Amino acid sequence: LEALTPRIATMLDLSEEETEVARRAAALSKADLATNMVVEMTSLQGIMGGHYARLAGEPEPVAAAIAEQYETKSATRPGLALALADRLDSLVGLFAVGLAPTGSNDPFALRRAAIQAVENLIANAQPFDLREGIAAAAALLPVNAEEGDEAAVLAFMTGRLEALLRDQGLPATVVRAVLAEKAHDPYAAARAAERLATVVEAAGWETILDAYARSVRITRDLEETLSLRPDALQETAARDLYAAYEQATAAQDGTVESLVSSLRQIEPAITRFFDEVLVMDEDPAVRENRLALLQAVASLADGVADLSQLEGF
Repeated sequence: LEALTPRIATMLDLSEEETEVARRAAALSKADLATNMVVEMTSLQGIMGGHYARLAGEPEPVAAAIAEQYETKSATRPGLALALADRLDSLVGLFAVGLAPTGSNDPFALRRAAIQAVENLIANAQPFDLREGIAAAAALLPVNAEEGDEAAVLAFMTGRLEALLRDQGLPATVVRAVLAEKAHDPYAAARAAERLATVVEAAGWETILDAYARSVRITRDLEETLSLRPDALQETAARDLYAAYEQATAAQDGTVESLVSSLRQIEPAITRFFDEVLVMDEDPAVRENRLALLQAVASLADGVADLSQLEGF
């Protein structure tokens, strides 16, 4: 924890002062587990650690970080860094030695650890790449993590995040669509799912989704990304679609709002393209260029949501 917590602090963009607080809190974070008070009343772990730290003369920020390390929502940023490092260390370490939960058997409460980690990030509106955090924890293990352990931990945490979002009343299809692209960032995923849930209920969404889906369906079986040659697009409808695609790309910022706005603007050009242009032309070069254009359109949702998971796709 002394080594991992500062790395997590850096990923959370903590200041040098906050990072030093987190580092000191990590060093003292488990000391209270050896006391009679916590041995007798385990629910006081962390809480007693904060009291002991204050009595020992530690700065208040250090004592606060120790006290809140087990909370669902950390009140301070050093506390968040410590709490997240602690849970990632437990998850990655126990998965690496073959002690992942099986069925209802979860003796080390790893499901709770995963839930608390994602809840803490969401509650603090904190962007964080779980892939980087998991890799940092794995690099510090005293044992070698087998191939696939990091992916297994991320999948396990994604499962807990999916359940959490579904418990909030978000549609299953919306949650799956967002997690397909943003599962590594719980806060971003939660925010995107909330906004996409609103979008799919809005008037006109079916038309927008259908136009986008046509672009995806005709290209999703292609095994490679085709090279797009804009200058070779001869038809007006094709050139207009490319121009609309460029505008949509320029407006993208990775949010659901910008994606939906872009799809709304490009929908007439997609519809016109399919009405006026035969995509599967007999000339291989012409056909591949038209497919490349549709591949580009289909890629607009990359990193935001897998819209093929939605109803009506």
